Amino acid sequence: MTPSDVSIEFASAQHADVLARLQIEFGDEFDEPEPPFDVLLPRFRRFLADPAAFALLAISRGEPVGYAVVALRPAIYNEGGRVATLDELYVRPARRSQGIGAELLAVAIAESRRRDAGEMHINVDSPDVGARRFYERHGFRSTLPGTDDPVLWYFAEWD
Repeated sequence: MTPSDVSIEFASAQHADVLARLQIEFGDEFDEPEPPFDVLLPRFRRFLADPAAFALLAISRGEPVGYAVVALRPAIYNEGGRVATLDELYVRPARRSQGIGAELLAVAIAESRRRDAGEMHINVDSPDVGARRFYERHGFRSTLPGTDDPVLWYFAEWD
């Protein structure tokens, strides 16, 4: 259950700076450097302008305490015809274990389903046992349905 002082709100273009700062804070906490603010800000502006994307903010007494970022894409392999990807979910350390992350996730799932996503994908670094436990507690798995075969994630970057 989310604390009574926290509300979950959809981010608008006006919140791009807040999201960029939270993204940098997230990266700093986990020692994964993020691009600088002046690089992230236009990226978040583009992201928030895209109708296939949305971001959520957890707000407490006018201050952001967490966020979630979701992108949707077309897919052929589920009935909804879309897949949601939870790119980021972060709650500031002082506000963890209060149900805020669970509420951000629940709202992200509900909105993704409302937008016809038949499933959600989340990328988690294997050493991040806390995040893995969190997502597993909320029904996510890292194996293919009906098997013990792990799901693997591959990527390539281009300049």
